[in-house]
Amino acid sequence: MSDDDVLESRSDDPEEPGDRRDLVPEGTGAGTTEAGDAAYRPAVIDLLGALAYGELMAFSQLAADAEMAPSQPAKAAVARLAVAEFHHYEAITQRLREMGVDPNAAVEPFVASFDAYHERTSPSTYLEGLVKAYVGDGIAQDFYREIAAYVDAPTRQLVEAAMSDMGQAEFVVREVRAATKADPRVSGRLALWGRRLVGEALTQAQRVGVERDALSSLLVGAPGRPGADLAELGRMFARLTDEHTRRMARLGLSA
Repeated sequence: MSDDDVLESRSDDPEEPGDRRDLVPEGTGAGTTEAGDAAYRPAVIDLLGALAYGELMAFSQLAADAEMAPSQPAKAAVARLAVAEFHHYEAITQRLREMGVDPNAAVEPFVASFDAYHERTSPSTYLEGLVKAYVGDGIAQDFYREIAAYVDAPTRQLVEAAMSDMGQAEFVVREVRAATKADPRVSGRLALWGRRLVGEALTQAQRVGVERDALSSLLVGAPGRPGADLAELGRMFARLTDEHTRRMARLGLSA
């Protein structure tokens, strides 16, 4: 398989880092909700609060990763990705303000668990940071895309835009493959790191879904608003695992 095959583009066209197009969909009013469903608005607030803090932490982690970069071009590339994550954070918090919600209050329920996850998965090298940004954060992004299937169209558009590939996939694949080609011993260490990340990320996703009743209601549904049954929830986590395996394969690592 050639490198061009490995770097085959995803179904959604990558945005240029820092490009904020479509992050705030047109026509999103401050009071978007589903009529007659009192649990829906708190659920959307929880979803956007979790996303906002996830994007802020992604910015912080990538900024730290940039400091470990081995060259000026690599440092600039990672910093550019960090800036794009911060733009996503700003777009999500702006949407919360449009809904009449204090972004800090929406984020607060997720701070402790997200901080704990990032403490447990703190990278010690530049390459570990890249793998975390692509593999670990990728699982979280897939999870939120799954939840977004159950929200209104404007919210779904915002979530999908915030979770879109900003060019990090191609950059990370290129950097990791070049490193493992130069030193094959790196491959085994990064594969182990990737396995640790998937376990921690799936546990984090399950914790977020279980601990916040409003957020979990998006998945399981409510009267008049269908959700996923147990079989579909099982298939959802199978899809998350399958997508992780695909990402690891793109990196040339064993899942």
